[in-house]
Amino acid sequence: MNPNFSEIKRFDMKAPPRKTKWYLKPIIRLLCSPAFKKYHPEVSYENGVENLKAPFLLLCNHNAFLDFKIASTLLGHNDANYVVAIDGFIGREKLLRDVGCICKRKFTKDLTLIRQLKRVIDMGNVAVIYPEARYSLCGTTAVLPDSLGKLAKMLDVPLVTLICHGHHINSPFWDSSHERGIQRTSAVFKQLLTKEEIESLSPEEINSAIVREFRYDDFAWQKENGIKIADKNRAKGLHRVLYKCPCCKSENKTRSEGSKLFCTGCGKEWEMTELGELMAANGETEFSHIPDWYEWERSEVVREITDGTYSSGELPVTVDSLPNARKFLHLGSGTLTHDMNGFKVSVTDGNGQTYEMIKDVPSLYSCHIEYQYLFKHGDCIDLNTLDDTWYIYPSGDFSVTKMALATEELFRNHFKNKGKIFQEGML
Repeated sequence: MNPNFSEIKRFDMKAPPRKTKWYLKPIIRLLCSPAFKKYHPEVSYENGVENLKAPFLLLCNHNAFLDFKIASTLLGHNDANYVVAIDGFIGREKLLRDVGCICKRKFTKDLTLIRQLKRVIDMGNVAVIYPEARYSLCGTTAVLPDSLGKLAKMLDVPLVTLICHGHHINSPFWDSSHERGIQRTSAVFKQLLTKEEIESLSPEEINSAIVREFRYDDFAWQKENGIKIADKNRAKGLHRVLYKCPCCKSENKTRSEGSKLFCTGCGKEWEMTELGELMAANGETEFSHIPDWYEWERSEVVREITDGTYSSGELPVTVDSLPNARKFLHLGSGTLTHDMNGFKVSVTDGNGQTYEMIKDVPSLYSCHIEYQYLFKHGDCIDLNTLDDTWYIYPSGDFSVTKMALATEELFRNHFKNKGKIFQEGML
């Protein structure tokens, strides 16, 4: 480990956003156009969005990398600047800056980003944000930050939304090692609010409109549209998000293989059908709809938090750091605890220097997790400061999905106890 780790140059978050270099625009179009030919997205253009010219604010849902290709194509000749997480810049910082990307460390209160977005609008560009800040874990809406209404008021431009359907079931976050072979997708591209409506509405009213528009469910969309997925490995990885068995209530004993999900604790088995539903091989089908199982797991976490018993215990971890976009740096080994007080990570490098990352409950409304990160490292949690990101790989009996759910519910519980009322779908 570098003995001067704390002195390593950090990513320059304040560098002004750029307009896309002219010579990169045809390359971007060339790279994105095959997605339209392959997936045949049925696009619904609403409220005059097809004639809208920049600047405006675009909010998109987030299920797979395909989201970016669809957004870029639909924006046409409008210059756009995308907010992208720090790990997206690894080894290609200049390229991403040249196509207009703006760096963000996830789930941090970053005033620099607000200034960058204002610059984008002043440049006459489209400011593109994926407000869920992570791929959806099971094809449904993740929590949205309640600052979106204030941001829209500050930027004072039309608010546009792009909600895509089918991207999750084709390349689910719980196993993106292969696509499931979906034949068509759909999208709603909509001018949600005009500039005049933004000026007349309160931040809370704008938030309500955003929440209504961001209600989506890829598995419900699949069933309603009769989209069959015959991929033999369609359930591969599903146990990562459905970590708790509804039959025996054991945790971290579910496994998946081919089109099957099963529990090694009690032996219960479910088949994932070609329409994306679950069917028990024997006995009761507790949850045929995958998002219902996921929300049941959330309710189980809420029960532990209400009882004051939620804790991951002390888990051994290895930690990689990403202070800039050059490469991951191995920080060292240590421990992680996630409990009623939040996250505490302590790690010691090869020189005996100890570092800590503490994220108390009110500082983190959600957290970012990865399944089998980079296909070799395993499941991880990444925690951020304004100048560093730690990729934390636990070992032992744990679920990063549960930690993500608990982060949101601990935050909600903390402020609920202080009398704050959260709008549905927002934290």
